[in-house]
Amino acid sequence: MRFGEQSPISRGNGAMTYPLVGGADGTDAFTAGISHFPPGLNVPMHSHNVEEMVTVLEGSGECEIDGVVRPVGLFDTTFIPGGVTHCFRNTGDVPMKIMWVYASTSVTRTFADTGQTVEHLSGEDLIGR
Repeated sequence: MRFGEQSPISRGNGAMTYPLVGGADGTDAFTAGISHFPPGLNVPMHSHNVEEMVTVLEGSGECEIDGVVRPVGLFDTTFIPGGVTHCFRNTGDVPMKIMWVYASTSVTRTFADTGQTVEHLSGEDLIGR
């Protein structure tokens, strides 16, 4: 798979996602991709139905997991259990790029502010809202 051949998905307010591997590629174990968002963008508090790993590839910011806020920078990696509320904030002055991996090909996102659950990467799954 060549990254430059992947079609980006707009996630709202300048946030973009590039899917890498998922169920359509033959795996039944995980879903992975890269997302980037501009300075000042805060991904809303949310949870997933499955475990997630996130690694910062560029930029810096904050990660809030279950009420605990930590700074994150280049190659810092977080593990988020399924059902745990979390978010990422780009507090830097350059775009923040993250690689995420979910422990399933069937992933949902539940927004903490509304309780709405949406399919991951669907048209309703806007992280820059």
